[in-house]
Amino acid sequence: MRNLKLFRTLEFRDIQAPGKPQCFSLRTEQRMVLIGSDIGLIEVDPVTREVKNEISLVAEGFLPDDGSGCIVGVQDLLDQESVCVATASGDVILCNLSTCQLECVGSVASGISVMSWSPDQELVLLATGQQTLIMMTKDFEPIMEQQIHQDDFGESKFITVGWGRKETQFHGSEGRQAAFQVQMYESALPWDDHRPQVTWRGDGQFFAVSVVCPETGARKVRVWNREFALQSTSEPVAGLGPALAWKPSGSLIASTQEKPNQQDIVFFEKNGLLHGHFTLPFLKDEVKVNGLLWNADSTVLAVWLEDLQREEKCTLQTYVQLWTVGNYHWYLKQSLPFSTCGKSKLVSLMWDPVTPSRLHVLCQGWRYLCYDWHWTTDRSSGDNSSDMANVAVIDGNRVLVTVFRQSVVPPPMCTYQLLLPHPVNQVVFSAHPQKSNDLAVLDASNQISVYKCGDSPSVDSTVKLGAVGGNGFKVSLRTPHLEKRYKIQFEKGEDQEGNPLKLSLLTWIQEDVFLAVSHSPSGVQSVIHHLTVAPSEMDDDHGQLSISSSVTVDGIIISLCCNSKTKSVALQLAGGQILKYFWESPSLAVEPWKNSGGFPVQFPYPCTQTELAMIGGEECVLGLSDRCRFFINDTEVASNITSFAVYGEFLLLTTHSHTCQCFCLRDASVNALHAGLSSSHLSKGESLRKVERGSRIVTVVPQDTKLILQMPRGNLEVVHHRALVLSQIRKWLDKLMFKEAFECMRKLRINLNLIHDHNPKVFLENVETFIRQIDSVNHINLFFTELKEEDVTKTMYPAPVASTVQLSKDSDGKKVDVVCDALRAAMESINPHKYCLSILTSHVKKTTPELEIVLQKVHELQASAPPVPDAVSAEEALKYLLLLVDVNDLYDHSLGTYNFDLVLMVAEKSQKDPKEYLPFLNTLKKMETNYQRFTIDKYLKRYEKAIGHLSKCGSEYFPECLNLIKDKNLYKEALKFYPSDSQQYKDISIAYGQHLTQERLYEPAGLVFARCGAHEKALDAFLASGSWQQALCMAAQLNLTKDQLAGLGRTLAGKLVEQRKHSDAATVLEQYAQDYEEAVLLLLEGAAWEEALRLVYKYNRPDIIETNIKPSILEAQKNYMALLDSQTATFNRHKNRLLVVRDLKERAQQVNLDNELPQGQESDLFSETSSVMSGGDTSSRYSHSNSRISARSSKNRRKAERKKHSLKEGSPLEDLALLEALSEIVQSTEKLKEEVYHILKVLFLFEFDEQGRGLQKAFEDTLQLMERSLPEIWTLTHQQNSATPVLGPDSTANSIMASYQQQKTSVPVLDAELFIPPKINRKTQWKLSLLE
Repeated sequence: MRNLKLFRTLEFRDIQAPGKPQCFSLRTEQRMVLIGSDIGLIEVDPVTREVKNEISLVAEGFLPDDGSGCIVGVQDLLDQESVCVATASGDVILCNLSTCQLECVGSVASGISVMSWSPDQELVLLATGQQTLIMMTKDFEPIMEQQIHQDDFGESKFITVGWGRKETQFHGSEGRQAAFQVQMYESALPWDDHRPQVTWRGDGQFFAVSVVCPETGARKVRVWNREFALQSTSEPVAGLGPALAWKPSGSLIASTQEKPNQQDIVFFEKNGLLHGHFTLPFLKDEVKVNGLLWNADSTVLAVWLEDLQREEKCTLQTYVQLWTVGNYHWYLKQSLPFSTCGKSKLVSLMWDPVTPSRLHVLCQGWRYLCYDWHWTTDRSSGDNSSDMANVAVIDGNRVLVTVFRQSVVPPPMCTYQLLLPHPVNQVVFSAHPQKSNDLAVLDASNQISVYKCGDSPSVDSTVKLGAVGGNGFKVSLRTPHLEKRYKIQFEKGEDQEGNPLKLSLLTWIQEDVFLAVSHSPSGVQSVIHHLTVAPSEMDDDHGQLSISSSVTVDGIIISLCCNSKTKSVALQLAGGQILKYFWESPSLAVEPWKNSGGFPVQFPYPCTQTELAMIGGEECVLGLSDRCRFFINDTEVASNITSFAVYGEFLLLTTHSHTCQCFCLRDASVNALHAGLSSSHLSKGESLRKVERGSRIVTVVPQDTKLILQMPRGNLEVVHHRALVLSQIRKWLDKLMFKEAFECMRKLRINLNLIHDHNPKVFLENVETFIRQIDSVNHINLFFTELKEEDVTKTMYPAPVASTVQLSKDSDGKKVDVVCDALRAAMESINPHKYCLSILTSHVKKTTPELEIVLQKVHELQASAPPVPDAVSAEEALKYLLLLVDVNDLYDHSLGTYNFDLVLMVAEKSQKDPKEYLPFLNTLKKMETNYQRFTIDKYLKRYEKAIGHLSKCGSEYFPECLNLIKDKNLYKEALKFYPSDSQQYKDISIAYGQHLTQERLYEPAGLVFARCGAHEKALDAFLASGSWQQALCMAAQLNLTKDQLAGLGRTLAGKLVEQRKHSDAATVLEQYAQDYEEAVLLLLEGAAWEEALRLVYKYNRPDIIETNIKPSILEAQKNYMALLDSQTATFNRHKNRLLVVRDLKERAQQVNLDNELPQGQESDLFSETSSVMSGGDTSSRYSHSNSRISARSSKNRRKAERKKHSLKEGSPLEDLALLEALSEIVQSTEKLKEEVYHILKVLFLFEFDEQGRGLQKAFEDTLQLMERSLPEIWTLTHQQNSATPVLGPDSTANSIMASYQQQKTSVPVLDAELFIPPKINRKTQWKLSLLE
């Protein structure tokens, strides 16, 4: 659905040269044009408009001086740096343009009619006057000469075995004689010049020749291969014309055929058979076809036609028509009329071999024209719902308009057609935002037809419905009507006949103002014209447009785009410069377009499609080149873009990777867009979706979700891009248009939670509006069933910008429960009977389904059926409930209501066998109420309720109750149902205590026993737990004798000593066993020196000081000294080893980085220790072994954990094990401070000053050693390396790699605390100043 849009015209008028031009050729590398005339050759520069070279062939005798000579071919030879010229007299001349030397490389006596070079310029073919073909090499060495007329069909002759011969077929009314009719050949067309025509296939492997057969007088097409072997001959075609062109892609050969009432362009296959055609918009004998030309990429077929003389005084014209094909339909995209007399008569034309959409034209009056087209989609640019998303397609004198808002009609069909009197060249939609459906059409006669949408007083005959019309169909579409046709009045003295496409880039900028661009024929300048409606004396249907003002711009304008909102107009010059045109100002100024930094914007490459868009609050120019490079201002953001469109605040692009990306421009930046388009991985967000290969954007339906794509073969596809869908849904929700949003979400399968999550506060405030708009029980139920606690705006559909909306709900409330309650309240207030099923759904869908309430409501419906028209019966409600809830769950919940009518109602709808549930229900009905409910609760496994009901049944049921309590461990719950002074309470407590004793929870068991009065059992439990205070309390309540109490005290003391509670044991022995001597010994064993002294002096036994206390103190001092020596030696050994391991690891990493050594034990660094490995080897070996361990038993796992940090030299994580051991030594030494302080005091007390000073000095040295070593062991560098790799502007490649290697060998997260140094508290007071 694309049109050809002219974006550049290069014109060179009145070339100063003698003679008349006859043909021309292109020098693509030098960008020169070679023109052959009856005098010689002329080389001109079309840009500077200068004649570079002029070579006369008359002076050398190759052409006669009377002007009758003819050049039949000119070809620029790239590798020979020469030009080959063939004359009709038979000379083949090589001309060196740099030296102007001429060399005749061959001559044909009979003359030459055609010279044709192969596309690779390796072969040249000459058609002679003796009806022969001569093939030569590029060095003009003859290869072969053959007759142009051959009797044989060729090597590809069809083979038949006789089946289906014409003689055996049924011929209907013609009779059997039709099988033997002789084929009648029609002679060549009257205007045929009988000259042969030659065309090559694009790869140069085949060529075709069209000649008039001397026997039949009809034209035939023969196909030869590169070796000059005849391949095939065309089937007889009546009225075959001389024009011939082989499609470069190789599939078809185009020619012409004149039929009784029409003229066709026909296509031959390589085997000579016809394959398709299309009809020219002319009648028989009205025009003749002078030539057919395919462009380089086989997308456009140029047809050169000329009027035939029918009347003496009629004005004859020559036409150049450009045809394209899509969906097997041929479209006439451009029509260029030229005069057949004077300077404007067409002499020759050709496509550019390098630039596919560039056409070169040579006129008789030494006038050269060059047209550049590009593909464009003409679509309406409105952004509100009144815009119908129109797309216009040019097809000759018809404009095919498709209205995508109402229907997606695949081409070549359309919604409606606009019929014009002349072929159309340009279509433009109004840039006014409110009138974007109006369109203007510029045809080949320089008339602009304006069509406007709205009420028309009469039926417009120029508007014809397309695929949407038909008998019996009522079309709701409002088609446009022709308001007026305007003839463009050019300024006086301006010659417009030479250039039929004088005006380009037509833009409907205002109601009665058009902008158009023309290019100056005299220099590199462009003129912007303002076309306004001029007063006219013509009728109402016709008017005139005059050029009210013009602005001259230095440079060639190749594109013009405007922003309908800001009314900005941007111009692009051929060099990529962007200009801003102030068309509304009186001075009509043109200034460079500047970016936010104040610098002029220039595209690095010329762009064929440009748009204006607001990006992050700045108006930017977007451009797409023909090489798929996409620019924003002067920044290239992508190089794989095939098409793009700006829709409101969105930018949509299709890429070569077969994706369609959508970006929000509101808060975007150029860097963000560049990053989004250059990311190699496919994002899972809403901005990207895959599309079919080769898809291009046609249009976007405003205020809708439809994106129209066209495939390479021409068919359309409608996609709903997720970004557009979510944006439109958010807009609808903001406007409280819940129905539109719901329908869209349901159709496109968007999670319905978004209706609430988009703005919870607003939704909960407008739930009644939501209910009234949806107004469908099924749709409301669908909304309920999709509800979940997840906030989809944070997971599935994150907003493109940070949302300021906060979730408004209670701290203890859940989203599903809040929404269900709010909607249920709204439905009950609107119409509880109509929304009965939805109300039931709101109960079921809560976090904890309220099935009992639902069943109760159903039971109420069964009890009373209100005479309301839209009420729901109990049976319907129950059937619906069975769809939401499993029938067995519903049966159990109905049983839990203790309502047997409800149970029967549910059971009847279930698949349960009545023989199963009826006896059970009958048994229940016969039971006492509390026992009945106990049985039901026990059946439903609601044991707490069951115990509550059973406790009300009497003491005779208590044994059953106690068994259930023991079976289900419901002791705590059961104690609530009995008074604390009852025997049942005591029995349950005793059972509870015994259960706790079995679980080895002795202290809680003792408390339970003591609470219920079972003191003996409590004493045993407290004894087992070591709670000596509680045990002695129980002993006091049991009134034990003195001996029994002493024995109990000694037992308790023994258990306390086992638990290393020496002070508590001494207290028990002294107070309850009256054994203070044993108490003193226990205190000395527990290092409680001062408490032992207190007992000695309390009982006046100073002898114990000499016999026990002093020896114990000295022994303890020796043990402390030995311990400190051991700790210091171990600490130094581990510290030194850690430094060695770290040094070796760093050296090994450096070796791996510099030399890329293979992993293993080959390096010299490994000779000293095997603990240093490469990071990859270490981590992989350890992780593999760990994965094997993970499948073993817990005992083996614990063993593996112990071996994980092994101090053995060579273990993988030896450095971590050393850190762990050093940390343990520091922490254990820190804990000795209080013990050392106490022993120092008693050493001083008993005058052991030397021993005290020695211990204090040793402990102080140990602490200072550890304190000094902490920064050396727990370095800052190792802490950083363990966290993140070092990156930044100051880092080098080696440092980055080293950091990553360190990260590979870094510890797991669970061992990260090893890198935190242990703390030494300097404030702890342990030194005794008396010993200093």
